[in-house]
Amino acid sequence: MAHPLQLGFQDAASPIMEEFIHFHDHTLMIVFLISSLVLYIIMAMVSTKLTNKYILDSQEIEIIWTVLPAVILILIALPSLRILYLMDEINDPHLTIKAIGHQWYWSYEYSDYEDLGFDSYMIPTNDLSPGQFRLLEADNRMVVPVESPARILITAEDVLHSWTVPSLGVKMDAVPGRLNQTAFITSRPGVYYGQCSEICGANHSFMPIVVEALPMKYFEDWSSLMLEDA
Repeated sequence: MAHPLQLGFQDAASPIMEEFIHFHDHTLMIVFLISSLVLYIIMAMVSTKLTNKYILDSQEIEIIWTVLPAVILILIALPSLRILYLMDEINDPHLTIKAIGHQWYWSYEYSDYEDLGFDSYMIPTNDLSPGQFRLLEADNRMVVPVESPARILITAEDVLHSWTVPSLGVKMDAVPGRLNQTAFITSRPGVYYGQCSEICGANHSFMPIVVEALPMKYFEDWSSLMLEDA
């Protein structure tokens, strides 16, 4: 999760988030090089009174400053399109979970199990245990197995919401009457935090998302326990 004064992304916990970070670094380097070149040209023009007559009317330079930006845009667009297609890849998910946004909490339904579903409310500040995070902890976490493709079906019951977990590279709008889907694979065990990212009313800031990734053995134990309690 994020920490104070953090400038970059959260640590990636899924392959798609790793791709996002690589693409961000790639694009940022291009922007840095362009900015440096423009700054150098500006400083050179401001600090000298000399004029180069060969660049006042040069066909070659016009070709360069037309072709070069096109090449740069291609270098940015191709990796971007690759990631967009990777985000839509949902191949043989091992688990399907339906996330339903309400004002102001989330409900989760595990479609592969009978009667496995629960509501997830934010834990009030006064009820937090030592080490828990304010405004981020939920009384029931969405639990998934590690290194297993999970498909999330996302909708809302009342108004627009957005199911977002930055460490997993997942952000999908929850729209009433519409079913959106996304997928992710957790790379390692852990607890990953997110929040609703669509302004949805007075308590928009108080509907956190907590995803806990467990090894398959412990996930099966958890699901068996939840089914017994249902």
